[in-house]
Amino acid sequence: MNDDQSLRQDLDPQSDHSSDYLPQHPHHPSHPLQPQQQPQPQPRRPRGFAATAAGSVGPTSPSTPTTNKGKREREREKERTKLRERLRRSITSRMLAGLRQYGNFPLPARADMNDVLAALAREAGWVVEADGTTYRQSPPPSQIAMGMRSVESPVSSGVRATKSLECHPPHNPSSVVRIDESLSPASLDSVVIAERDTTKNEKFSSGGSPINSVEADQLMQDLPIRPGNHGIGTTAFSTPNPYVPLYVTLATGFINNYCQLVDPEGLRQELTHMQSLSVDGVVVDCWWGIVEGWSPQKYVWSGYRGLFNILREFKFKLQVVMAFHEYGRSESGEALIPLPQWILEIGKENQDIFFTDREGRRNTECLSWGLDKERVLHGRTGVEVYFDFMRSFRTEFDDLFAEGLISAVEIGLGSSGELKYPSFSGRMGWRYPGVGEFQCYDRYLQQSLRRAAKLRGHSFWARGPDNAGEYNSRPHETGFFCERGDYDSYYGRFFLHWYAQSLIDHADNVLSLASLAFDETKIIVKVPAVYWWYKTSSHAAELTSGYYNPTNQDGYSPVFEVLKKHSVTVKFVCSGLHVSSQDNDEALADPEGLSWQVLNLAWDQGLLVAGENALSCFDRDGCMRIVEMVKPRNDPDHRHFSCFVYQQPAPLVQGAICFSELDFFIKCMHGEIAGDLVSC
Repeated sequence: MNDDQSLRQDLDPQSDHSSDYLPQHPHHPSHPLQPQQQPQPQPRRPRGFAATAAGSVGPTSPSTPTTNKGKREREREKERTKLRERLRRSITSRMLAGLRQYGNFPLPARADMNDVLAALAREAGWVVEADGTTYRQSPPPSQIAMGMRSVESPVSSGVRATKSLECHPPHNPSSVVRIDESLSPASLDSVVIAERDTTKNEKFSSGGSPINSVEADQLMQDLPIRPGNHGIGTTAFSTPNPYVPLYVTLATGFINNYCQLVDPEGLRQELTHMQSLSVDGVVVDCWWGIVEGWSPQKYVWSGYRGLFNILREFKFKLQVVMAFHEYGRSESGEALIPLPQWILEIGKENQDIFFTDREGRRNTECLSWGLDKERVLHGRTGVEVYFDFMRSFRTEFDDLFAEGLISAVEIGLGSSGELKYPSFSGRMGWRYPGVGEFQCYDRYLQQSLRRAAKLRGHSFWARGPDNAGEYNSRPHETGFFCERGDYDSYYGRFFLHWYAQSLIDHADNVLSLASLAFDETKIIVKVPAVYWWYKTSSHAAELTSGYYNPTNQDGYSPVFEVLKKHSVTVKFVCSGLHVSSQDNDEALADPEGLSWQVLNLAWDQGLLVAGENALSCFDRDGCMRIVEMVKPRNDPDHRHFSCFVYQQPAPLVQGAICFSELDFFIKCMHGEIAGDLVSC
């Protein structure tokens, strides 16, 4: 065997080396007596990366058309696989949302099928360990007796123990507990005490023998009972009803546009009403457009000094809001509290300091985030302007911080003081439930978009979507937000990621300086509740507001990671609870589903959570929905809001709200009223 043939056989795994050890016939071509002939090696079919490289070079054999056809078929199969995976994720997302909302399953934010199976198994009474080991474990009869009512009596409006427990000997594992078949899984939890409480129950039994029905009933009455789901009829055993401090927002109007205190006697009367209702504290908006309204870095705090002195008389805790946005609109269309006049003067010369929609309309509600690092405000950047304002407040009211009168400072980060783009502006013609419009067409945000597209290597992506509709469009009417729309294309994912990252960067920039100005003071950030179109795949309204949260993305965790970095408290706006079911169905809205996602993600990040009602949620029914959100009954970790801010539509003295309603709401927050709520 010559060297070339030996080398080919060594490289070819399919070559038969056994021939090296067989005697060769004299007439065999490789016999030493025969003339040596160089065999022609058979061309091998390229595989793996070699096949890809060969295909990219060009046609190398007559079989090229077949190869190209196979390549196209593989590409089509990849696309079909992507579509199937997208559909699977959408179905999974809806299943998980249903289990969380209607079954009260404590599934994590990024749950997979293992989490679902484990939760279902535990709900059915199985034990699932961390490594996946699953087995059935029956509790002793005495433990079952501890968790049951012994006589037929209503545990709640929809849960009944239908018959007294029949005691069996300890060795008999067939103890039967009869429960109404209409019980939901959450209701079963309210009747049978968890197995992990076995050691707690053992002290009530003697020698492991079963207790009689009277003793079981007495023990049930002695256990602390937390109110069940109102209208559902469950009773949960948990810690006592927690005390949630309640703050009331002071009505706007006590400080005029020249920072003068207006009607101090009316203010005292208002605070007297609050004191009679046992309110814990007051929230006061400190408007940038009032304090620094006429000249840059000329701060006038005199009106707020007089207001805070009166609050000090009543010994209220105080939360202040650094309000960097405009407030309200008069009948003539002018803002009741605009941005500072010197800012508006700059805006006449350079309109790109304001957020801009696709048609070039400017929104003067707040400054564009593109200014955060642009020195266009008389030599200062946007974040420097905010920092100077916050530092001036901290210096001016240092005595109130030293006394502990100011308990927290809320930082306004966008439209309405919330961390969002001004995508739903009524002055631009928006009406619920329109998807809104992207607000990224000012010069500075467009420059940021071009830099991001160039860095990505696709400069032609430096544009906003041209098929996203207008303010009052529905998702299915647009090519961008519709099912399988461009929002999930390569370009769509790039644009939405950049759009959301601009929001996150703005929060990071401002909070970094706020932490310096308000060292050792609790900082609050308000997160919006954009709940309409939540049941669609794209979550269109959330996308335009700056939260990249379609069904296949988690748009809130990146935001909360930044908020966790600065140790802030998340204030969630409890909105949408007053909207009728018909309106929610029309807008495919899901306020409960959104609140579940936001609150659990914030809690999972270790953030404190506060709440605030929408202005229209001040009736009994709306208040009760808020109470259920503030104190989740079925949360296994017994988490609840750290405080709640009650926004009032008008001063209390004007009688816009029924005092009995507000008093009832405050008592529910303070834990003085536990449950069995009745409508007035």
